[in-house]
Amino acid sequence: MPTLYKKLFLCALFCLTSLPSLAGDLLVDTEWVNKQLKDNKLVLIDMADETQYQRFHLVGAINLPFTALVTRQKNISTPIPQDKLIALLGKLGISSDSQIVIYDDMGGLNAARLYWELEQLGHDKVSLMNGGLVKWILEGKPVTNRAPAAMKPASYVAKKNERSRLAGLQDVAPASRNKETVLLDVRSEDEYKGDPREPRSGHIPGAKWFEWDQAVNFSEGFVQQDEKNLRDKLAQLGVNNNKQPIITYCRSSHRASQTYFTLRQLGFDNVKIYTGSMLEYEQQKDQPLTRGMQP
Repeated sequence: MPTLYKKLFLCALFCLTSLPSLAGDLLVDTEWVNKQLKDNKLVLIDMADETQYQRFHLVGAINLPFTALVTRQKNISTPIPQDKLIALLGKLGISSDSQIVIYDDMGGLNAARLYWELEQLGHDKVSLMNGGLVKWILEGKPVTNRAPAAMKPASYVAKKNERSRLAGLQDVAPASRNKETVLLDVRSEDEYKGDPREPRSGHIPGAKWFEWDQAVNFSEGFVQQDEKNLRDKLAQLGVNNNKQPIITYCRSSHRASQTYFTLRQLGFDNVKIYTGSMLEYEQQKDQPLTRGMQP
């Protein structure tokens, strides 16, 4: 290869490998997103409620509130059927090839739920913006109260998903679950401990306590905590093998979604959400509960 061409090739290779790869990065920073705002290939999804979205949002972002992703059945919060989600994505102009960045103003609580839903559909070009709207505003980056022009409806086709990311009651019930599975209860300490005045309170026997907000650095703009810090905390709970089966749960599976994303972003591959969470489990009179801080 002539010297000039060799230099050009090496330069191009360096540039390509130095840029963040949206398709492969689960977490992208605000600076990167700011540079991509004019890229019409990027789909920005704001997960705030409609009122907040109308106040201000990132330029070009479309609104998909968390409430659009869940439904209530027998007092249990469950994901909307996949066919409805697919129809909703298509209506918003999102296809299975879209490059998506999701954000919210709640430390990833809402955005992580959509990430989980999209992963269920086999969507591999999706990331969360680290710090979301909070960090964006703190940095003085541009916002608007104008909704973008409606996108042309698209045909969303789900891809084959090799692994289920959803856990049911049988997966967490002590008598039937895989004993190698780690259950993470991500509720508050009081919820985990339970209230002796309540006939059905506490946690699922064997579940370890890892409150979801331990993963968020609120003082630095709602960004994800330092990776080493997170890994150290998880290792203390015996969560240190990226292949081990893990199930997260909370009360309605909302907070569990944020912990799910945190684990996936750290490289844990075999993670699921118990979508029924405690709203379902507490209703099962034949299922035991444990009170106190011991699993």
